[in-house]
Amino acid sequence: QVQLVESGGGLVQPGGSLRLSCTASGFTFSNYYLSWHRQSPGKQREFVARISPSGGNTVYTDSVKGRFTISRDNDKNTVYLQMSTLKPEDTAVYYCYAISSWGQGTQVTVSS
Repeated sequence: QVQLVESGGGLVQPGGSLRLSCTASGFTFSNYYLSWHRQSPGKQREFVARISPSGGNTVYTDSVKGRFTISRDNDKNTVYLQMSTLKPEDTAVYYCYAISSWGQGTQVTVSS
């Protein structure tokens, strides 16, 4: 079965950086799009970024363009989200998504 395990969340000050990882198993990782989403308290889960199977194409929501970078390592079955210049409004649980499956999420808190 598809399994997605996120890691790398934590508490960071505004302007800081974090790198999230999502390690996948149960499917042929290199054949599929992977995406990151996030959900803040009281809000709906929203799309953050998506990457093509080869890694050559990426898409971002407007609010993170220029600050976040999605990448993948198909040899390690892992997708990353490098987050820089973090803002308090980036605080959320971040989820990895593939093949109609979600990971358990990792909490990112941006606060001084």
